[in-house]
Amino acid sequence: QKITHLNSAQLKAVNQGLLEGKNLLVCTPTGSGKTAIATFAIARNLSKNEGSKALYLVPLRALASEKYREYTALFKDSGFKVAISTGELDSADEWFEKYDVLILTVEKMDSVLRHHASWVSSISTIVVDEVHLLNDVGRGPTLEILLTVLKQLLKNAQIVALSATIGNAKELAEWLNAGLVIDDWRPVKLHRGVYLDGEIEFE
Repeated sequence: QKITHLNSAQLKAVNQGLLEGKNLLVCTPTGSGKTAIATFAIARNLSKNEGSKALYLVPLRALASEKYREYTALFKDSGFKVAISTGELDSADEWFEKYDVLILTVEKMDSVLRHHASWVSSISTIVVDEVHLLNDVGRGPTLEILLTVLKQLLKNAQIVALSATIGNAKELAEWLNAGLVIDDWRPVKLHRGVYLDGEIEFE
């Protein structure tokens, strides 16, 4: 993508060991380059660990499709093959063995583990997008159990968790055994105000 310099959050991530395989929890605003941070880890680990895979976990099918399009375009000349699976839950999807970057919903990956897919042991990077959904009543428990199992199965895999909004970042970072990257830089300035009777009064 012809990146010529890193923004403050990306620089903090690199300084905290992103390119050395360290786990990180990244809490920065929407549009601040969190996906790029995850991509740096994915590219580094796939290049260093031949035959390994990157797992990109998302909470929603729409987000999975968005990330699939993004990574397919990004890695089209790299030799890394990207795959997506959000549907049939009663399957181990052994065809994933042929791919490098795997984009799955949380529920789909939970099903894969229950079917003891052989390729899971090849995962070197685990990206968890929208990790604040651990607090969600519906999806939170599944994500928590999934991460607990993955941490046990893949003790050497690098975890990069991403969130634009999370209240207990320090505690979550400790649970993930991860460094914490917090930054408030955003590409577009955020204005706060009150809307009433067709008018907005800004702070």
